[in-house]
Amino acid sequence: MLDQVRQFIQEYQLFNLTTDTVLVAVSGGLDSVVLLDVLHRLGVQVAVAHCHFGLRGEEADADEQFVRKLAKQYDAPYFVEFFQTKAFAEQEHISTQMAARLLRYRWFEAVREREGLAVIATAHHQRDAAETMLLNLTHGTGLAGLHGIQAKNGHVVRPLLPCAKDDLYDYVVENRLIWREDASNDSPVYQRNRLRQQVLPVLREINPNLDNTLGITAERVGGAEEIVRRYVADTAAEARRDEPEATYLSIATLQKTAATALVLHELLRPFGFSYLVVKDIVAAFHAPAGRQFDSPTHRLVKDRDQLVITPRSLAGFGTFQLAAGQTELRADGVRLTAELLEIDPSTFDIPKGKGSTALDADKLKFPLTLRKWQEGDTFMPLGLKGKKKLSDFLIDQKTPLNLKDNVRVLTSADGKICWVVGLRPDDRFKVTEETERVLVLRRG
Repeated sequence: MLDQVRQFIQEYQLFNLTTDTVLVAVSGGLDSVVLLDVLHRLGVQVAVAHCHFGLRGEEADADEQFVRKLAKQYDAPYFVEFFQTKAFAEQEHISTQMAARLLRYRWFEAVREREGLAVIATAHHQRDAAETMLLNLTHGTGLAGLHGIQAKNGHVVRPLLPCAKDDLYDYVVENRLIWREDASNDSPVYQRNRLRQQVLPVLREINPNLDNTLGITAERVGGAEEIVRRYVADTAAEARRDEPEATYLSIATLQKTAATALVLHELLRPFGFSYLVVKDIVAAFHAPAGRQFDSPTHRLVKDRDQLVITPRSLAGFGTFQLAAGQTELRADGVRLTAELLEIDPSTFDIPKGKGSTALDADKLKFPLTLRKWQEGDTFMPLGLKGKKKLSDFLIDQKTPLNLKDNVRVLTSADGKICWVVGLRPDDRFKVTEETERVLVLRRG
């Protein structure tokens, strides 16, 4: 299996085996545990990324701890994100699964870019590709959906794509690897599981070599897609203009193309717009300026003679944790540094300025969580008596309305706010004459 994966990585030029550092998406399940071990045995420099979607309670907490230990076992840098997935799904009126997908890939790319890593590796294999192809066909799809999962898509790579699921099972047995089972993988609530449990067994009775057959079909569809891609690229060269604040598409140029809706859909695919929405956009070419269309990640506005596309912020749906001993946290545009000091309270100088604070470390419960403030949050502002609603505190501070969304709070593991970042620490965590250890936090 190692040789098979090595050859696949080199054939499709997924990344350089000897010089690149790869961010490996690890859920803790069998597939991702195999991927991490295979890349490690091939000598690849790896970092581990884990998503906690806040959906499975203690089971998800245990998954996170398992992956954290696994990263340490492989001596790999570890990155974790805690998402508010249900809140995001409800706001965007999409399924929880779609919300999780959007949030995790956005975060993976942010980590990859920030840390200067080459690619993001996911553990999709041959059976995943077959399932994706059939699921896309069931829902309705274009050429991209019919070729299933690509070996490389932007900075995302799938080194296990040539491997059969049975090969992965054999690998974990042979190498005595431990993984965690996700009970939701067997739940018939999810469409992919129903396809896996009820439909694919029947199709494999008709064609025992189904996964391989679909793989060959995907290759042929991929060839046809390449022809379309070149036509779309020529159109994009004439119609598209990328600026720092937005992407612009010329309506006049789009109107001259053959199969305008198909071409525009391909142009808008990186921005997450569905084909049905694209048809509505084309129909609005002659409508007055100002019509808006949303995808889960972007907003498109029909201007007088062009389409204007801007990203939508998903940052408010993440929370980020600072573990005991961790010295830096970069998240959601905020950088915090942490320094643990043993002090003499009589000589210790508390940092001045709103960008830093000092907290009694022995009153804190780790991990600390950095998150966006929420309605209903309360804390005990340093220097004031009693609890106060954070919303009222922000009014008192004359925080402008359009800046309130930028306010972040740092909470102890018991849920208590210990610092309204950049504004005020909580009185319960202040440094006193009895304080022996101080956690000094600075916003960079």
